[in-house]
Amino acid sequence: MSYTSPVAEFRFLFDHVLGYGRLSQTDLFAEAGNDVTEAILTELGRLCDGVMAPLNRGGDLTPAVLENGVVRTSPGFKDGYQAIAEGGWLGLGANPEYGGMGLPQTLNTAMNEMMSGACLALQLCPLLSQGQIEALEHHASDAIKDLYLPKLTSGQWTGTMNLTEPQAGSDVGALRSKAVPNGDGSYSVTGQKIFITWGDHDVAENVCHLVLARLPDGAPGTRGISLFMVPKLIPDDAGNPGERNSLRVVSLEHKLGIHGSPTCVMSFEGARGWLVGHENGGMAAMFTMMNNARLGVGAQGIGVAEAAYQHALAYAQDRKQGKTPLGEGAIIDHADVRRMLAMMKAEVFAARAIALACGLAMDMGRATGDAHWTARAALLTPIAKAHGTDIGCEVSSMGVQIHGGMGFIEETGAAQYFRDARITPIYEGTNGIQAADLVTRKLGMDGGAALTTFLETIARESAHEADLFALIGDCAAVAHWMREEASLDDRLAGSVPFCNMMAVAVSGWQLNRQLAVVAAGEPSDPGDAKRVAVRFFLDRIVPEARGLKASATGGAAALYELSADQLVG
Repeated sequence: MSYTSPVAEFRFLFDHVLGYGRLSQTDLFAEAGNDVTEAILTELGRLCDGVMAPLNRGGDLTPAVLENGVVRTSPGFKDGYQAIAEGGWLGLGANPEYGGMGLPQTLNTAMNEMMSGACLALQLCPLLSQGQIEALEHHASDAIKDLYLPKLTSGQWTGTMNLTEPQAGSDVGALRSKAVPNGDGSYSVTGQKIFITWGDHDVAENVCHLVLARLPDGAPGTRGISLFMVPKLIPDDAGNPGERNSLRVVSLEHKLGIHGSPTCVMSFEGARGWLVGHENGGMAAMFTMMNNARLGVGAQGIGVAEAAYQHALAYAQDRKQGKTPLGEGAIIDHADVRRMLAMMKAEVFAARAIALACGLAMDMGRATGDAHWTARAALLTPIAKAHGTDIGCEVSSMGVQIHGGMGFIEETGAAQYFRDARITPIYEGTNGIQAADLVTRKLGMDGGAALTTFLETIARESAHEADLFALIGDCAAVAHWMREEASLDDRLAGSVPFCNMMAVAVSGWQLNRQLAVVAAGEPSDPGDAKRVAVRFFLDRIVPEARGLKASATGGAAALYELSADQLVG
């Protein structure tokens, strides 16, 4: 399964659409100029195309296994991970004080997308480490930072996130894991966690678990949860992996996709752990990690979509069948196949633009302290996660459709993209949770002014595109209805269609910028392919999104007309 990283696309977006050059004008990202960015993107492309992509199919066919309590990863994954670590890629955005490069989240987002397109199952390992690094940088004591961050940043050790429990699911406040003080500054952590991505493996020398648990006097719900660092191997006095901690892998989950990623059921049995952040402040610390991961997961969906598009395009160019408007030839000349390929390409362009715009807002907020950028990042995070992962599923499904019956046959590889992508709308907060966040917390930021200001900004830039301008107006009208008239249940009932409307509006705004560059004849623009894909999005996908307004404002009453028992009938 071949894959070519879309390096030229990222260069175009950085140079002509995002305004990425603003970052190098700040003190924080002064080193992130064009030369550095070009070198990073080029080397990333080589790593993804030459090292990671060849592992993708094998990871699916030969999954990770648990043998006598030891997890053995798919063939080649250890060497692939070592190439990632030796290249310094785990520390791309990490603090230089601990060995990181300190580069922008925007660039980190591009890296996560390309790695995911090459081999999602392997990319999940560094993604979790990235999130753990950020959580420790913000919340851990100096002692924990000094011990763990250099090892995590170098890739010697890897990180995990342990939230979910069998009885709790997304209701993290219902967790039962306990942490009891040992009297020496450490704690005994006991409990079971499920769905732990890369919870154990053989690619690095230690696994560092961030575990949510409740202290003996912790209040019920999320307010009484604390966060603990619980390593697989307890570091000795020299900081090297020492004795085995009291934790184990109970089993590996048998999953629909990402077979090469060992997803573990973990049991902590009085394991030694150390508090990260304040007592009962675990959720605040974990959300630092989760916000990083949410944008990363959005990029995962886009990466798989890009790979599925490339795979389908190659098949459509090669497969001969039937007569077309252009005569007898490949199926790429059939109108409906053209329609699907155009939609795939346009949707990938659009979702990528949202993710990078979100990364840029995060970076500008950090670099300038400007509340405007911070608010934009907060608004775009749930949209980037939800839309990027929805597009991963939609585009990979169309890839199967283009293959026809052969897409349903595993040997073509088309189905793997669909199976792998399907987890992304679920983990790191389901897309329903992302939409709920948008219509509750984010809708109410600054009394609604944050969203209103953002919509006014993109409307001014989009006034010459009638359908897009109208869609932005629809978004503003729905937002006003939700804030001023709707009940909480009404808002939640319309949250997903509203999130989708916002995603298409933001996408259209970004793509409209790209179209302006193409029209100006910039020497580095991708040309006609870009123009056609953007026009397809603006002329066909944007008008469809306007139809979501009725669903977004339909309210909750109709959803509850029948009881649960009546639904069964």
